Amino acid sequence: MTPKPVKTVVFPVAGRGTRFLPATKASPKEMLPIVDKPLIQYAVDEALAAGADTLVFITGSSKRAIEDHFDTNSDLEAVLQTQGKQELLATLRGILPSYATCVYIRQPAPLGLGHAVLCARPVVGNAPFMVHLADDLIDATVPCLKQMADVHRAHGGSVLGVQVVPPADTDKYGIVSLERGAEGRVGRVSHIVEKPKPREAPSNLAVVGRYLLSGSIFEELAQVGAGAGGEIQLTDGIARLMRREPVHAFQFEGKRYDCGSKLGYLQATVEYGLRHSSLGADFADYLKRIVPTI
Repeated sequence: MTPKPVKTVVFPVAGRGTRFLPATKASPKEMLPIVDKPLIQYAVDEALAAGADTLVFITGSSKRAIEDHFDTNSDLEAVLQTQGKQELLATLRGILPSYATCVYIRQPAPLGLGHAVLCARPVVGNAPFMVHLADDLIDATVPCLKQMADVHRAHGGSVLGVQVVPPADTDKYGIVSLERGAEGRVGRVSHIVEKPKPREAPSNLAVVGRYLLSGSIFEELAQVGAGAGGEIQLTDGIARLMRREPVHAFQFEGKRYDCGSKLGYLQATVEYGLRHSSLGADFADYLKRIVPTI
């Protein structure tokens, strides 16, 4: 039987964003802009393109800006209307389509990604759902979550978005290995471990901020104890889930920018800036002028 469409996406946005202090002292890292759109907007756009209509934000302190961003600002719209700025007004009104529902859940303490996902259980229930980490920006012709939804329809089970990383970087990611005989972009996961040292990693195939999970993950997360860093790790919950259901790794098509790091954030800003419809050409000319001086 073909799985039903996945309609809910969970955005864990309760992290403190310490790598971007002081910029993130009072504003969420997910509100950092790539040119003229915040990271969380790129994330929501990807979710909507994958067919989602329920957006669940797991928030923490100093995250009100995310709620305000997706709320209606009647005063600002009235000003733009009066000034005749119809294009900006249309952009503002297009931030969130009318069919989409936003749900905000406060994570009571920073207990890890697994705990953040578990906080969504009252909304998600037992249905499959997707998880999107907004600081992993993926530029793809077909949005990454849409690719994963297609894999889910074809193979069932849970799906993890993965990519090959340098062997020296395995201690920054959840790392998977695949069952023997796996070929192509999709393979069943045989083992998953959180941030292994390079000499202990089962592979260099890393989970990078995109998940499509069975609702059964909540039962596993509710039972798993504190893992790496003293937190409830989503990776540990997935390892338990694999004992009862198939979990697939999917090497998505697209380019990932690690916007949780300053270098990755700058790289995304430059490359998205070069492709910007109204700024790209002028920005390219500017870079050509200054690059010889670097």
